[in-house]
Amino acid sequence: MTTKTILASQNEAWGFTGTLNEQAQAAWPIAMTAISDATGQPLESVRIFLDSRHGRHFADDVLNGLHTGLTLADAIHAATQQWMGWTIGRQTSKDYGIPRGLPYLTGFVIHCEIAEEALSS
Repeated sequence: MTTKTILASQNEAWGFTGTLNEQAQAAWPIAMTAISDATGQPLESVRIFLDSRHGRHFADDVLNGLHTGLTLADAIHAATQQWMGWTIGRQTSKDYGIPRGLPYLTGFVIHCEIAEEALSS
């Protein structure tokens, strides 16, 4: 059994971490693992997503779950399932270049990684 090393956020002021504030430390490893497992994407890509503005929006959905009484882990898993249930539509595909029909979470994790690579090259 291989243990994945959870990477630290590189954007603690904004993104997922900044949105969850005092709950961020406990939420981070749960979210990293849940998103990686759901999308099949590596932890490095998930970290880029969570550190982005899209990660902030994902965190908003986690907070919505917490406000309905879910535990932190359940709120993260509910947000993950919600984002995996949505699909990339025509306009989002046009705006971001993500293939239409792809699960929303998978599409934006991959998009964030590609955008990060483009900035660093």
